[in-house]
Amino acid sequence: MTVNDVDDVLLVHGGTPLEGEIRVRGAKNLVPKAMVAALLGSAPSRLGNVPDIRDVRVVRGLLQLHGVTVRPGEEPGELVLDPTHVESANVADIDAHAGSSRIPILFCGPLLHRLGHAFIPGLGGCDIGGRPIDFHFDVLRQFGATIEKRADGQYLEAPQRLRGTKIRLPYPSVGATEQVLLTAVLAEGVTVLSNAAVEPEIEDLICVLQKMGAIIAMDTDRTIRITGVDKLGGYTHRALPDRLEAASWASAALATEGNIYVRGAQQRSMMTFLNTFRKVGGAFEIDDEGIRFWHPGGQLKSIALETDVHPGFQTDWQQPLVVALTQATGLSIVHETVYESRLGFTSALNQMGAHIQLYRECLGGSDCRFGQRNFLHSAVVSGPTKLQGADLVIPDLRGGFSYLIAALAAQGTSRVHGIGLINRGYENFMEKLVELGAKVELPGKALG
Repeated sequence: MTVNDVDDVLLVHGGTPLEGEIRVRGAKNLVPKAMVAALLGSAPSRLGNVPDIRDVRVVRGLLQLHGVTVRPGEEPGELVLDPTHVESANVADIDAHAGSSRIPILFCGPLLHRLGHAFIPGLGGCDIGGRPIDFHFDVLRQFGATIEKRADGQYLEAPQRLRGTKIRLPYPSVGATEQVLLTAVLAEGVTVLSNAAVEPEIEDLICVLQKMGAIIAMDTDRTIRITGVDKLGGYTHRALPDRLEAASWASAALATEGNIYVRGAQQRSMMTFLNTFRKVGGAFEIDDEGIRFWHPGGQLKSIALETDVHPGFQTDWQQPLVVALTQATGLSIVHETVYESRLGFTSALNQMGAHIQLYRECLGGSDCRFGQRNFLHSAVVSGPTKLQGADLVIPDLRGGFSYLIAALAAQGTSRVHGIGLINRGYENFMEKLVELGAKVELPGKALG
């Protein structure tokens, strides 16, 4: 069974603990970017541990529009990408993909190197706060690109070879860091990027580029130095597992009083989450193949939590965990410092019976960039509260999975609308729910 339509409705009969084993594959925040990196090579690349998610399908389609051959490899979850015959794509065809993902912006640097020009349509993505793309264009101008705004999008040209530059990010943005990396590796001279993002997925992308022949050094102060080279080859790489999906299932185990073994989950990239999971009262056990997460019984504990860039507590971990915090005793304080609108999903939890109050002030931590800008970016969660089934409309990827967790933890039946959006970042999530014993159904469609 597949879920592709964002208008699909899922009936969730709550009150059953999730128990069993699921597998997480390559990270959503790495795999599509590694696929884009293949554009830079003069030879085929081989990428393993690729999940079957919508973002991967979108990038695959965009690559094929630009003449890249993409085919399955010999192993399950493996793609072979051959960029030998890169060509310009039809504007209308590119635009057809634009609403599904923000990934097209990362095609700019590679296409400028390969073709001397690129077209970027309007961009989609989750509505969780500002992700200004203007900064991407500013970065590309610093490398020497010219950009013309047209009615259907942005047209970019590189009149001559792009040149290395010095860039300091105002905030350690993952997307901006990826843009610089994918553009700088073939630019002439040295690029110095300060205040860069250093997420594990960024390090894995650097590993991919180094395998292709790039020269990239990471300093301990968030500075990345890229020495441009004249030519890159292909790569063979196995994507690191998705730590964000793994943490989502961990929170589901906690909220439903369940026990889930997440095969593929790795301790090193999840250490901050694991510490918080333990503070709340969750239990976990790590082995060489994955991590088992479970609710050990007794009361969960309230906590003070502040999201941050890596190595802090990731914003994508926050929403699923907040559902579990509704079942913790006392007042939990959550301060969201990465996306200003990410706590908007809590209104639906309140309709289900949760007690969550949002504040414009910075609570439970240091002042952040949203503190003086009138955003509801802090929350106080009072628990424990019994959740009741409700009609829910999924707002974004992580918020959507959080609604699923809440519906599974609630008493009664919930109707969850727009579940196709979850397929952007959670591979086979419906099959995984069924394997874990969840009582779910798609009206008019067979499960399994």
